[in-house]
Amino acid sequence: MPITKFSCLFLFLFPISLLTATAQEVKIELGPDEVALNETFTIKITVSEEKIRSYDPLPEIPGFQKQGVSQSSSMNIINGQMSSSNSLIQYYKPIRKGQFTLNGFSISVNGRNVSAAGKTISVVDARASAGGRSRAIDPFDDFFGGGREEPEYVEVDDEAFFSLSLDKNEVYVGEGVNVTLAFFFSEDNQALFNFHDAGKQLEKIINQIKPANAWEENFNITSIQPDKVEINGKNWTRFKIYQATFFPFNSGVIDFPSVGWEMIKYRVARNPSFFGSNRLQDFKTFYSQARQVNVKPLPPHPLRNEVSVGNYQLRESVSSDQVATGEGFTYTFGITGEGNISSIRAPRKRNAQKLNSFDPSERIQVNKNRGRITGMKEFGYFITLNEAEEVALSDHFEWIYFNPSLEKYDTLRPTLTVNVIGDSKINQAISTSRLGGIYDLIDVEDNTLLNQKYKYYFSVAINLLLLGAVVLLGFLIVKKQ
Repeated sequence: MPITKFSCLFLFLFPISLLTATAQEVKIELGPDEVALNETFTIKITVSEEKIRSYDPLPEIPGFQKQGVSQSSSMNIINGQMSSSNSLIQYYKPIRKGQFTLNGFSISVNGRNVSAAGKTISVVDARASAGGRSRAIDPFDDFFGGGREEPEYVEVDDEAFFSLSLDKNEVYVGEGVNVTLAFFFSEDNQALFNFHDAGKQLEKIINQIKPANAWEENFNITSIQPDKVEINGKNWTRFKIYQATFFPFNSGVIDFPSVGWEMIKYRVARNPSFFGSNRLQDFKTFYSQARQVNVKPLPPHPLRNEVSVGNYQLRESVSSDQVATGEGFTYTFGITGEGNISSIRAPRKRNAQKLNSFDPSERIQVNKNRGRITGMKEFGYFITLNEAEEVALSDHFEWIYFNPSLEKYDTLRPTLTVNVIGDSKINQAISTSRLGGIYDLIDVEDNTLLNQKYKYYFSVAINLLLLGAVVLLGFLIVKKQ
């Protein structure tokens, strides 16, 4: 009895395992050994009973240029059994006559490795009637006994362009210029587009356009999203690819060269069928126009190599406007506005000897929105004063910058005052601080008064010895002569 069950189970599982093996069949077919200049060579991948979900790029062939990819599917019914297959065809266009070698290769299709032997391909003169590409055929042609012609793919006119745009053509040193890379197509556009290898293309483009002598604030576009814009009264769909603001360090000219952006553009079948492939994948490269930015030097000023450039305002606060002598308070000097927020330096301190303060704490916030770099940088000071007085903080802090809109230097000064009340803490402050130098010897030196006459006699003796030495030296010189 157990043997019978095992036999039945084996007979039941055997066709399932056979079907699974058949379902995983992947074939690679190479085109003919000879093609004309007006024909195409093809590499065809066929997967039985399964869709082509993933595949490695097919190899390059010397003397040929990749033209596009098409996909097709077919069904067959034999003795009541239905089978299906899915195919992918890569087209290659010959560039010149000659013999070219396609080396053997191995690729992964749906996670399974499959290999193909290479071959030698001869490219001859163009023929009067080209065989054309091995394009997808309607899978029901054979089933209904018809003989359809191979579909003809045509290129659809596009109304699209790739742009590198600038918000300014002339800036001062340290002033920001916003750069945007975007792909546009009009609402009337009929061509089919798709992005591919956006990350690799963008990395190459950034290396071409990024100035070496400028600070970059990248807007960090992580996904390409469409938005609607109007240009010269016409509606367009824009896909921003990259956006950054550059703050140049030196005067001169910044060149942004023309760069190319490659898109997948599909050709469509002139006579589309219900089954089969009605579009053919191809590629088209769009090029931006070259741009230039003139960077002007800042006007003469003693601090022009140190100041920030932008449109800024002062935002200040104090923890208390009345404090006792010897007690501390916190003063915040905040700079807000538009410009290179990251490069803002602390304000200059004036009459620093009257303020007891340490290096400030810093807090920064940078906002990137609508092509503008705005934000805030705050400097927090902890200050103590030992004399009772009314302290105008404008006498102690100032921040100088250059305003490119007004084309002049400006200064931000505090407006707050602090009223210090109480007894003087100067002596207490001295007694609690380490004075150093000769004051460190007070406790260890003898405080006995010395007789100053000994110092006088010692000085006279030294002078007499020096005089005797000079007289002796003169006598020796005369005697020798």
